[in-house]
Amino acid sequence: MKQRVTMRDIARKLGVSSVTVSKALNDKEGVSEELRKKIKETAREMGYRLNTLAKAMKEGYSYNVGVVIPERFIGDTQSFYLRFYQHIAKALDHYGYCSILHILTAEDEEQLQLPRVYNERKVDGFIMLGQVNKEYASLFQQIELPVVFLDFYHDQDVDCVLTDNFFGMYELTNHLIQCGHREIAFVGNIYSTSSIQDRFLGYYKSLLEHRIPLREEYIISDRDEKGKYIDFVLPKNMPTAFVCNCDQVAYHLVHTLKELGYRVPEDCSVVGFDNDIYATLAEPNLTTVQVNMEEMSDLAVKMIIEKSKDRNKKYGRVLVKGQIIYRDSVQRIND
Repeated sequence: MKQRVTMRDIARKLGVSSVTVSKALNDKEGVSEELRKKIKETAREMGYRLNTLAKAMKEGYSYNVGVVIPERFIGDTQSFYLRFYQHIAKALDHYGYCSILHILTAEDEEQLQLPRVYNERKVDGFIMLGQVNKEYASLFQQIELPVVFLDFYHDQDVDCVLTDNFFGMYELTNHLIQCGHREIAFVGNIYSTSSIQDRFLGYYKSLLEHRIPLREEYIISDRDEKGKYIDFVLPKNMPTAFVCNCDQVAYHLVHTLKELGYRVPEDCSVVGFDNDIYATLAEPNLTTVQVNMEEMSDLAVKMIIEKSKDRNKKYGRVLVKGQIIYRDSVQRIND
């Protein structure tokens, strides 16, 4: 059996006292930031596990954070938010916290039912991952625990971490225009989520700057009001390029276009957003925008931990820039 690593073992390896190690691991004063970081890194390398139960009983914290994901975002074909959750859990573990996942059913969201872990006081705060309806978001503003929204926002004054959807889609549309495209459609229900709306606005800004008129038939819905995907209704006069609100939608659009006899990218270019698994499952692989899940998750975790210790902490909306990943789904037509 592997012997349990103790604070004394860490102290011996670094040549410091056990008291110093204890202060560093428990975020107490009396240790420089440089040494604190070194002690924590060494503790992780040696496999040390802090006794969070004893620490919780002593300090009044659970050292748990609830992560709420609406069930519509984690279906059999959807991996984006589960990958996000993995990054959140890893970041929480880095800071000595545990994550408790709560899948929010459509019924509980509609009936404004709070997670059981809130009623049982098992968490110090919540990260809400994925857009909920306005009423449910408002409910979470009224609870006694802090909350951070991740990857969405409403009009309420709530701290949130977002990818820069507007600028990412603005840059992606600019890329298509630079490749000679002027007939560019947007694929996504612009009334569905704040992310899709911001991506649409980034697309529209690019059109405006290049004096390209917005055509109503080039706004193509991909889902109904409940978030369920629907068949695409393509325009009679086809565009030369499609800007899709996410890679999964782009993947399905490529499949639909091929069934109708169109070649991608020779006849129609297609781009996505997120750089998830669908970007490389699509044939050809999709040009898309990489969402920095790791940085977004780390920021959200830092925010919720700080807010749990100081309820007056305010961060507002924090944007994380994405990056265009160039692949094979765009055809240059201005040569």
